[in-house]
Amino acid sequence: MISLVIIVEVAEGKADLFTEYIAEEARDVMASESGCRSFVVSRSVEEPHTFTLAEVYDDQAALDQHRLTPHFLLFQERVKEHGLIAKKSPVWGEVIFP
Repeated sequence: MISLVIIVEVAEGKADLFTEYIAEEARDVMASESGCRSFVVSRSVEEPHTFTLAEVYDDQAALDQHRLTPHFLLFQERVKEHGLIAKKSPVWGEVIFP
């Protein structure tokens, strides 16, 4: 399995809209992608414009497929259209446990 953790800094004044769109994306992922084991979205208590996305996929093929789904493409379009993300920092990994 592989993991992808992304720290997202949302543009000022856009956190509520980002929350709406990322929650929809997470629900769609978990409902329709058998290769995704987990998709967790967290919002920082101390910095409310900072979010963490923690995703686990069966393999690289499952992640590649995720990026081709209509819901992912819609999310990316919304992010771009509304200028939601100021900065993002992804970290890739190989799941060791569990």
